[in-house]
Amino acid sequence: MATSRLRNLYNYLVPHWKMVGWGVLTLFIVNAVGVYIPLLIRDSIDDLKASFTFDQVVHYVILIFVLASVMWGLRMLSRIAIFGVGRQVEYSLKQGIFQHLLTLEPAYFSINTSGDLINRATSDVDNIRRLVGFAVLSLINTIFAYALTLPAMLAIHIPLSLMAIAVYPVMLMSVQLFSGQLRDQQMEVQEKLSDLSELIQEDMSGISLIKIYAQEENERNAFREKNRALLNANLKLARTRNLTFPIIEGLSYISLLLLLAFGTAAIQKGEISVGDFIALIILVERLVFPTALLGFTITAYQRGEVSIDRVEAIFQAQSKIQNDPNPVILNSDSIQGKITASHLSYSYPDSQVPALKDLNFTINPGEMVAIVGPIGCGKSTLANALPRLLDIAPGQLFLDGIDITQISLENLRKAIAYVPQDSFLFSTTIQNNIRYGDPQKEEMYVEQAAKQAYIDSEIQYFPQKYETLVGERGITLSGGQRQRTSLARALMLDAPILILDDALSSVDNQTATQILNHLSQEQHKTVIFISHQLSAAAQTDRILVMDQGIIVQSGTHEALLNQSGLYQSLWQQHQLEKVLQ
Repeated sequence: MATSRLRNLYNYLVPHWKMVGWGVLTLFIVNAVGVYIPLLIRDSIDDLKASFTFDQVVHYVILIFVLASVMWGLRMLSRIAIFGVGRQVEYSLKQGIFQHLLTLEPAYFSINTSGDLINRATSDVDNIRRLVGFAVLSLINTIFAYALTLPAMLAIHIPLSLMAIAVYPVMLMSVQLFSGQLRDQQMEVQEKLSDLSELIQEDMSGISLIKIYAQEENERNAFREKNRALLNANLKLARTRNLTFPIIEGLSYISLLLLLAFGTAAIQKGEISVGDFIALIILVERLVFPTALLGFTITAYQRGEVSIDRVEAIFQAQSKIQNDPNPVILNSDSIQGKITASHLSYSYPDSQVPALKDLNFTINPGEMVAIVGPIGCGKSTLANALPRLLDIAPGQLFLDGIDITQISLENLRKAIAYVPQDSFLFSTTIQNNIRYGDPQKEEMYVEQAAKQAYIDSEIQYFPQKYETLVGERGITLSGGQRQRTSLARALMLDAPILILDDALSSVDNQTATQILNHLSQEQHKTVIFISHQLSAAAQTDRILVMDQGIIVQSGTHEALLNQSGLYQSLWQQHQLEKVLQ
C-alpha cells in the first residue's frame, strides 16, 4: 500500500519535473550557502582573534550579508517553484476527478454520496497539495540540511558532532510510534467531515420539505451531532499532534545542550578553537528547525497519505458500461427508430428478484407506444436500459437491428431524447436549460421546442421571459413547468427516439393529451410513453402492460379494455378516481 501511494505521488509530480528540478536545485544551493556561512563566521572569529581590524570586520559583514541575501532569494524561488507544483497538482487532480466522474454510470452516484465526493475533490485534494508542496519542500530541505551539515560538523570535531546527533534516533522512533495513530485519526477526521458535508448538502436541497414538516429542530440536532463528532475527531488528532511535536522538538534541543556542556571542555583542551565551537553551535542550530519541522511534515504526509487513498478510490472506479472495442457508428439521419427486445432480462446488483424478466417486443419506427403498470413493475428500468444507463448484457436489446451494446455510447444516446422522472433543471436561465443538449442553438429553435412542450405561453408571463433564472434545481417553477421545460429540452434535440418516463405526471390530463397528440403527428419519431395517466396513454398507438418485470398484455386501448386482465383493472380504478375527484 505504501509503495502504491509513493507511486501515485511520483505520478503526480512527473508532469512538473522541470519545476521540481529547479526547486530542488535552488534548495540545494540554499543549504550549501547555509553551511558555508557558519564556516565563514568561524574563519572570521579566528582571524579577528589573531589580528583585529575594522576593515576585516566590514569585509566579513558585507560577505555574510551578501551570502545571506542570496540564500534568502534562492529560498524564496525554491518555495515558489515547489509550492507552484503543489497548485498545479491540485488543478490537475480536480480536473481529472471531474472528468472521470463524468464517465461513471448513474449507479455509482447512488452508492457514493455527492457530499463525500465533493469532500474528496476539495478537502482531500487540498491535503495532497500540501503533501506535494509543503511536505516535499520540507523533506528535501531536511535531507539537504543533514547531508551538507553533518559532514561539516564531523570535519570540525567528530566526537562532539556524534554526541550532538545521538538523540536523533530516539526522535525518529518517537515519530514512528505516533505515525500509525496519526494516520488513523486523520482518516476519521476526513470521514466525519464527509458526513457533515453530506448533511449540509441534503438539507440545502430539501429545505422546503424541512419547513413543510417543521423539522428544523431535528435537523439542528442532527447537524449538532455530526459537528460534535467532527470536533471530537479533530480534538483527538490535535491531542496526538500536540503530544508528538513537543517531544520531537524537545529531543532535538538536547543535542544543543550536550554541545554547550562538552564543547567548552574541548576548547580548554585545545581540541577546537572558539571559531569552531561557534560554527558547531550554528550548524547544530541549522538542524533544529528541519528536525522540528519533520513532525509537521509527517502530519502533512499522514493527511496526504489518507487523501491519496480516498482520491485514488475515485480513479480506480470504472464504469461497467463501456464502449465496444470496435463500436458501430450510426448516421443520425439514417436511424429509423425501430426498437427490439429479445429475451431481455436484468437484475440490479445485490437483488435476488429480476427487475426485467424475459421481455420480447418490437416497437416500429414512428410508433407511439405507452408502457403502463403498477409502481415497481419495471417500467423505469426498461426506460434506463434503452440508452444503456444500465449494464445490459449483449444480444438482448436492438436499435434498427443492431445490438445496442455494439453501438457507440455517444452515438446511441444522441439518437435517444430521454426525459426521466426527475425533471432536473440547472441553476441557469430557462433558455439555457432548454438548449442544454445543443448550447449553440438560436433562440427561435428554443421557442419552437417550448411551444411543442406547451410551456411557451407561461414563459411569456415570466419577468425576463426566456432569460428568467429558474433557481437551484428549478425551484422557482412548478412541478408541471419543470416537466414541460425538461420535455422542451428533449424535443430540442429532434432525436429519432423519445422516451418519456412518467415525465408528464405533474401535467394535467388535457395538456398531456395535447402534447401526445402533437407528438403522434411526427411520423419520423418513435415515442415511448411511460405513465400512470391512462387517459393520456389511451391516445397512443399501442400499450404494453407490465407487472413484476413481465409484459403481461399488449394491444390498443380498445382491445385491452375488452380483455380481462391487469389493464382493465387499472382502467376501472382510473375511472373511479376521476369520479371521486
